[in-house]
Amino acid sequence: MRLKLVPARQGALWVRDGLRVFFRKPLAFCVLFLVYMLITPMLMLLVAPLATVGFMIATRQALEGRFPFATVFIEPLRGSSARRWAQIRLGVLYSVAAALVLWIAFTAGGEPFAASLQALSSGRSTPEELQPLMDDPSSQMGWLVLAVGISLLAVPFWHAPALVHWGGQGAAKSLFFSTVACWRNKGALTVFTLAWFVVLMSFQFLAMIVSGLLGVPQLAIIALAPAMLMLVSAFYASLYFSFVDSFEANPETP
Repeated sequence: MRLKLVPARQGALWVRDGLRVFFRKPLAFCVLFLVYMLITPMLMLLVAPLATVGFMIATRQALEGRFPFATVFIEPLRGSSARRWAQIRLGVLYSVAAALVLWIAFTAGGEPFAASLQALSSGRSTPEELQPLMDDPSSQMGWLVLAVGISLLAVPFWHAPALVHWGGQGAAKSLFFSTVACWRNKGALTVFTLAWFVVLMSFQFLAMIVSGLLGVPQLAIIALAPAMLMLVSAFYASLYFSFVDSFEANPETP
């Protein structure tokens, strides 16, 4: 796999293409994301790299006019033994690294961060209950450490599972070239991230306006859950385009 350089504006096109392919098969991508979310928390980090390349395979199938099924998540394990073990190593490395980031965040944020994380994960806390927890300086430090740590962790794992699956690279080599590709195309990835943020904020703004015009403020909250399901599913669908635009297969690469 040979590295390709793309202009920064390409990041916005990845978002556009991700939304387009999602709306070709919206039910399929939403179901795939729900299947991934049904995995127990203890295994979710372990299979996160597989989920990433699984969604890329799903996007490729949707572009070919096929309906992607949940078998895309085990497709990367059906290759050669070397590729299968490379994917397993990536899963183990990611889960260990993510656990380390979470431990550092707990250390930095202490009890206030733990309380805010538990309140958010429960899904039963009101905004009035969450506000003092999120305003605590220790809690904010913990969230900052978590955000920075997860962002840094995403770089080596961004393309790594796909490089193993389609490029036949080992775990260490795929992590290295994923890091290099992300750095060389950092402009496009920055635009990609900002574009998804704009999409999310635009939906929230539109939902607030519509609910305000209808006189039903609760409508924005009701619409949030299905909208987030679709937007996150579309985000995963767009990852494929960031990969195929960053790497070009060598003539001898199958």
